[in-house]
Amino acid sequence: KTQQLSNDHVCYFLYQILRGLKYIHSANVLHRDLKPSNLLLNTTCDLKICDFGLARIADPDHDHTGFLTEYVATRWYRAPEIMLNSKGYTKSIDVWSVGCILAEMLGNRPLFPGKHYLDQLNHILGVLGSPSQEDLMCIINDKARGYIQSLPLKAKVPWKRMYPKADAKALDLLDKMLTFNPNKRINVEQALAHPYLEQYYDPGDEPVAEEPFTFEMELDDLPKERLK
Repeated sequence: KTQQLSNDHVCYFLYQILRGLKYIHSANVLHRDLKPSNLLLNTTCDLKICDFGLARIADPDHDHTGFLTEYVATRWYRAPEIMLNSKGYTKSIDVWSVGCILAEMLGNRPLFPGKHYLDQLNHILGVLGSPSQEDLMCIINDKARGYIQSLPLKAKVPWKRMYPKADAKALDLLDKMLTFNPNKRINVEQALAHPYLEQYYDPGDEPVAEEPFTFEMELDDLPKERLK
């Protein structure tokens, strides 16, 4: 918190986060709790993603009603669709979290430090502006959609105003990751191929899982080496 990260550090850390997330998503798994405290760094700036306690197999049709009650971790990195829908969210929730982490690296403080559920949504809309009618349709829950529509219209705050010293390419990628509509949000492969990460991008050195996890694969039945 006391030291501002250089653009080189931000770029390298972001690349490693996305490289790790590409592997996780290739296994058909959502991490669901990406945040700075779940990223491990050593003295040579190697980064690892940790804490898979909330990770689940990706299933857009699954009802995640219990997700928020079990999600006792900080809400600051939650995608808006998690708070607005009980089901229908996808790997894009992790990309949103990475966007929040990128913003925090650029600004040295959390972007959306909501005190509670509604405050969190207000923080998000206060920066992104009010969603369009088209984007509102991605909210499955009628009550939640009605609440968003009842709020006063808000204009989008330009990222350059929030992070005047940030690299323009970093802000472009940030905008694509922090998109309200998950269907329009950039995915992890697209994020890795973004010009901001050009110096590190190497699809041949970005591992993917040998096979995706499925509901039939009970973790207790897998040999230790496979789990690793």
